Amino acid sequence: MKKYISKLFLLGSLLVLGASCESEGQLTTLKSVSFPSAIEVSSSTIVLTEDTADDNALLVSWPKVTFPIDAPVTYAIQFDLVGDTSGSNAWEKAKRIVVGEDVLSKSFIAIDLNKIATDLGLQPDIAGKLVVRVEAALDRKIYSDPITLTVTPYEKSVAFGEIYMPGAYQGEWNVDKALALSAISKGVYQGYVTVLPGYGTGFKLNTARNWAQFYGAGATNADLKNMSDTDFNLPGEGSFQIKVNLNTLKWTSTPYAWGIVGSSTHAATPEDKDYGWNHSIPMSYNHETKTWKVTANLLAGALKFRLNDKWDVNYGPADASTNTINKDNGGAYDIGEPGTYEITFTINDVDPATTGYPATATCTIVKK
Repeated sequence: MKKYISKLFLLGSLLVLGASCESEGQLTTLKSVSFPSAIEVSSSTIVLTEDTADDNALLVSWPKVTFPIDAPVTYAIQFDLVGDTSGSNAWEKAKRIVVGEDVLSKSFIAIDLNKIATDLGLQPDIAGKLVVRVEAALDRKIYSDPITLTVTPYEKSVAFGEIYMPGAYQGEWNVDKALALSAISKGVYQGYVTVLPGYGTGFKLNTARNWAQFYGAGATNADLKNMSDTDFNLPGEGSFQIKVNLNTLKWTSTPYAWGIVGSSTHAATPEDKDYGWNHSIPMSYNHETKTWKVTANLLAGALKFRLNDKWDVNYGPADASTNTINKDNGGAYDIGEPGTYEITFTINDVDPATTGYPATATCTIVKK
């Protein structure tokens, strides 16, 4: 009898264990899950414009997906090109936007949908095809059937004119008196700045002389991010050429300074009898007057101007009785009396990288 009871107990235990395993298998892997009905969009034909950039352009909604586990379901939306939604690499290039847990709709304003469309490769002002589907995730991911959209994106216009650079180099962050960077092509701006000793390197970039819209640093110091609280930073003290590209949302700084050079700037040394000709005294840029300036103690001797302590770009007077100086001219001004001089240099270099430097510039040399 004892043997019989023991066998019954063992058999019952095995049956219970088997039933438990079968139940768990059905719970986590065997029961299929799908969207109970199709997803919906507010419109399948969408024309985006910059004038309506902040308006709602698309609403995507979907039914609740029920998983066998009672827990919140996370939903996401995917956009892709029609040609990238089939084959072994299907949907790998999709733009995926996480919506949240148990949320059953998502709206997109025009500017956000425009970025999705152009990032995926749709051309501005041309109707193109996108597909959209919804992802539901819990213990696995499942997807709705896709819907095809016809979307016409727009090209964001970039105004010519100026942008502004308030920053610590001013001694105060004053956008009203900040450096103006002028447009040298569509969306590309250029200007010059000097960071004096003891001044900070932080700055912002503003689209007007106010704080209604400005750019700060994004993922890196070189990236522009709209309304970012993080300051950009220049490399340090000295003078720099600044270029800002609003098309690519990038900026660069390059060491850049005009200077005075010649026998009047420094006496000969035992090691270098032409020391004054071989070592420029750098000038500082005044962004309000758009002139380069230096106050220096000069000797009696010659003086002319060159860029970045090199002879690649230099100016000398064809007629030393005038304030006009000429590119690549061998002439020099004669400083007849030693003393302290205030010297300015003004040049209209619109875009040296593409148009070169102008034939003439102007200067003043005044004894203090």
